[in-house]
Amino acid sequence: MTYTVKEIYYTLQGEGAQTGRPAVFLRFAGCNLWSGRESHRAASVCRFCDTEFVGTDGPGGGKFETAAALAGAVAGRWPADGTVGRRYVVCTGGEPLLQLDRSAIDALHDRGFEIGVETNGTIAAPPGIDWLCVSPKADAALMQRAGDELKLVYPQEEPEAQPERFAGLEFAHFFLQPLDDADLARNTRASIDYCLAHPQWKLSLQSHKLLGLD
Repeated sequence: MTYTVKEIYYTLQGEGAQTGRPAVFLRFAGCNLWSGRESHRAASVCRFCDTEFVGTDGPGGGKFETAAALAGAVAGRWPADGTVGRRYVVCTGGEPLLQLDRSAIDALHDRGFEIGVETNGTIAAPPGIDWLCVSPKADAALMQRAGDELKLVYPQEEPEAQPERFAGLEFAHFFLQPLDDADLARNTRASIDYCLAHPQWKLSLQSHKLLGLD
């Protein structure tokens, strides 16, 4: 399989339960809920994506012909003296499960990486993932209904994306993340109020944006 990658870079995880953890971000190109073209956004299943995932022109991006080559590129982004603590890679997109397969998972494990995945949940996850974060989108069939954390962008207007729909699923952590649009302040207040009223849920902020990180 040829893996098509937008970018590979080293930073701190900015969201959810792993916030603050150093990680290599492996951003796969492509998504099944939006083409990535602004002209298609209004008619897409996911209309609020804030990520550039089209093409292979980001730092470390490209096409990798083997899982070993992909894992080698990820390992090359980890600091040379970063020997304390387990290496961590976040596989994201777009939608990473369109490409992340067992061969890539095995190759990353062979390089000593713990593997985190951030997915929209429309594709069942392959075995071997160490930390699975599902971020459901309204109007998208949810195939992955268990994992380590569920991170819901809030509020979404559609009734299919209300927190009550997901509260009974098998996740260890439930997060609301304020929708980052022109109403961010109001969305943040609404997320705080919902978490206070429903303490199953915790607040996730995009700390990388607050700190000016990639």
